[in-house]
Amino acid sequence: MAGNSQEQAQNGEAKRESLVELAQRREGERYALHSKHLNEMWVRVLKTIGWDVGFTRGDGAYLYDRAGAQYLDLMSGYGVFALGRNHPRVRDALIEVLNSQSANLAQFDVSVLAGVLAERLLARTPWLDKAFFANSGAEAVEAAIKFARYATGRSGIVHCAHSFHGLTCGALSLNGDEIFKKGFGPLLSGVREIPFDDLGALEEALSGHDVAAFVVEPIQGKGVNIPHADYLSSAAALCKKYGTLFVADEIQTGVGRTGKFLAIEHFGVEPDMVLLAKALSGGHAPIGVTLTRKWIFDKVFDRMDRSVVHGSTFSKNDLAMAAALATLDVLEDEKLIENAAAKGDRLLASFNKMAERYELVSAVRGKGLMIGVEFGPPKSLVLRATWNLLETASAGLFGQLICIPLFRDQKILTQVAGHGNPTIKLLPSLTLSDEDCAWIERSFDQVIADAHHAPAVLSLGKTLAEHAIKARVNS
Repeated sequence: MAGNSQEQAQNGEAKRESLVELAQRREGERYALHSKHLNEMWVRVLKTIGWDVGFTRGDGAYLYDRAGAQYLDLMSGYGVFALGRNHPRVRDALIEVLNSQSANLAQFDVSVLAGVLAERLLARTPWLDKAFFANSGAEAVEAAIKFARYATGRSGIVHCAHSFHGLTCGALSLNGDEIFKKGFGPLLSGVREIPFDDLGALEEALSGHDVAAFVVEPIQGKGVNIPHADYLSSAAALCKKYGTLFVADEIQTGVGRTGKFLAIEHFGVEPDMVLLAKALSGGHAPIGVTLTRKWIFDKVFDRMDRSVVHGSTFSKNDLAMAAALATLDVLEDEKLIENAAAKGDRLLASFNKMAERYELVSAVRGKGLMIGVEFGPPKSLVLRATWNLLETASAGLFGQLICIPLFRDQKILTQVAGHGNPTIKLLPSLTLSDEDCAWIERSFDQVIADAHHAPAVLSLGKTLAEHAIKARVNS
């Protein structure tokens, strides 16, 4: 009987379909499965705006749908795919680790790969001394909050309006958009929001000597808001004056995104902590890291019995460490940071020329390959009527009038830069080529030109407005 059971098990194993076969067989159920078992509202969003094409493959800066159509991805997984999708060197590094049968996550030991990765990241930030690895950007933010509170003995945290630092409860407390926070309170006490790029408001917030940390994105992701040249250096000086730690959230802006390894380098600032994630993953293995000064780290982990007061089960896992090490290698060897700077300069120049030609384009902002194209009320009466219709239905809805035809007609994937924000954000892979830039320039020019023709705008705008009003009534 035992022999028969073993034979049956072997036959069953032989008949079991591969994951690729499983995905192909059930492709037609993609949206039904998610509606039934996951987030039905997200499926409704995709279907409403016509994005339910079913992406099945990714290669570099491109996505391919179930029909084989190629799209240029200007979202890159919210900045995760800085190297492009499925970079072979990252994939090879992961395969190498899997084949090595490493003693991964032996919790009563330490990882060599984690030590090497920490060494390389700290070489990029030579004023910092210690690294704490986590599984995501939000976890890196949570670590920064805890470390700052413990090291300073204070509880206050200051962040900026329109900020985004993650959606776990601590990070959510620092969110500058109320839609994310509604219904999830009470959140952390002692948190104060101030306007971005306002030194007077920052000094007022710090003057009580009760703030542990000022947590700020050097360039805000929600809107691609760039501060004045001296804001961050002056903010760092104020933090030092009042005994507050300066924390740079580089989760989206870091790892080459803005044409430098860190966005903070554009402003000549050395923060007390730097937070990284997203692109550091190589697009394969989730990772986050909090880089910090030694005295802060040593305050938290000051005795052997406190060596485990903060941690994360899967942090420092060999797959994440290998992916990050491969990512750093690719950045250097393929000169992707330099490419981000050059291609960003080209696209910014092109968008600024569009702003001169088209009344709907009100501003263009960015550094490297983090670019925002903002739309504003037009002067012509017919276009202004459409603008007012959309803004009345839902603030920032006009941006979808650009995103939808970009996707549908030009095969470019992008999105508005935040809830209620009329800015479209470009966050492409740093591998962008001259041909890709030409594709972007040609497509935006065509879609923006079309948006100035009232009949087409009114038709799509009316549809979007009806959906927005219906959603608001049903909420």
